[in-house]
Amino acid sequence: MILVLMGVSGIGKTTIGKMLAERTGWVFEDADDYHSEANRRKMASGVPLTDEDRLPWLRALHDRMAEHLAARESAVLACSALRAMAREELSRGLAPEQMRFVLLHAPAELIAERIRARQHQYMNPNLLPSQLATLEEPEDAWRVSVEGTPEQTVEEILQKLCATGALETK
Repeated sequence: MILVLMGVSGIGKTTIGKMLAERTGWVFEDADDYHSEANRRKMASGVPLTDEDRLPWLRALHDRMAEHLAARESAVLACSALRAMAREELSRGLAPEQMRFVLLHAPAELIAERIRARQHQYMNPNLLPSQLATLEEPEDAWRVSVEGTPEQTVEEILQKLCATGALETK
């Protein structure tokens, strides 16, 4: 199973993802680690990425997901996946039971507050409005609020995983 934690920058994908991986014993992957240097420079300067910028990155992520599945490893991937095109590329050729998108969400004001409180190597806080405008919410993703603590968010996701049989109850 590949669990893709998606949402705008600052929503908590990496924090939640690392905690989930620790609790489940799954591998954690951060999609940011797969961006090209050119993409990183664009984002750091406040320039939103285009679909053309994202396509090689998405293909690399898809290949990494396929590697985990071929090795019979479950993984948590922190990836914005804001547009339907991105989610289609990530899930290309995978069976629905092999992966699940989890849309992490919160009010824009809370996200902006969290972004201001953190340091990120290349994510410019001024990109939040463009990310919110770009977000195409998937109908089939689990919607999970991050308004509470990261622990509460992780618990909610773990309950959903257990309910689907993707994770055995402990």
